[in-house]
Amino acid sequence: MKQELSYRDSVHKMGRVWILSALAMLLAVPAAICIYYNAWPPVAGILKGLLSIVPIFWTVGVIEVFTYVPMLGTGGSYLGFVTGNLANLKVPCALNSMDRAGVQPGTEEGEVVSTIAIATSSIVTTLIIALGVLLLSQIAPVLESPALQPAFENILPALFGALGVVFVSKDWKIAIAPLVVMITLFLLVPSLAGAVGILVPVGALIAIGVARILYKKNLL
Repeated sequence: MKQELSYRDSVHKMGRVWILSALAMLLAVPAAICIYYNAWPPVAGILKGLLSIVPIFWTVGVIEVFTYVPMLGTGGSYLGFVTGNLANLKVPCALNSMDRAGVQPGTEEGEVVSTIAIATSSIVTTLIIALGVLLLSQIAPVLESPALQPAFENILPALFGALGVVFVSKDWKIAIAPLVVMITLFLLVPSLAGAVGILVPVGALIAIGVARILYKKNLL
């Protein structure tokens, strides 16, 4: 008799299928364009471009896996990494949903809530982008209005600020170290404001390390 897969095993199986399918589709578009127009980029140009971005993006990718997977769970992680925009959208949606539902990351309940939150976020994002494309000519003057520019520049701080208050209030001891490190870093090197995607996982790793130290010292 064929043994039924557990929830996590089935998610891992389908997750691998969809990850590989998404990768194939992403590579198929430029490959199809090159084949159709018989225009292939030079190998030297590809290697030069990869050399400038691979060290950063591969490093961030590895850090994000270790940082976000324990938060999002199995299903949420596969769905989040396929649809992208983790730090700006998917992680805040999942964490806020789990907090509102009263469940903890890493539990089966947390995984279900996280997966539903990320799926809903992906659907809503797709619908909004589709509407934006259809109504671009009508809404462009509004979006380009000088009065709205400060709001667009502060979306990410507002998002993580509001979410941070909830989690910092739960255990402020863990939050002190990453807050001090990041505030000091940004004050000393203001140009790092454009590297939020790298520094969010770094801050999370600092918080994890501090939490482990405090736990060993029976301070948590």
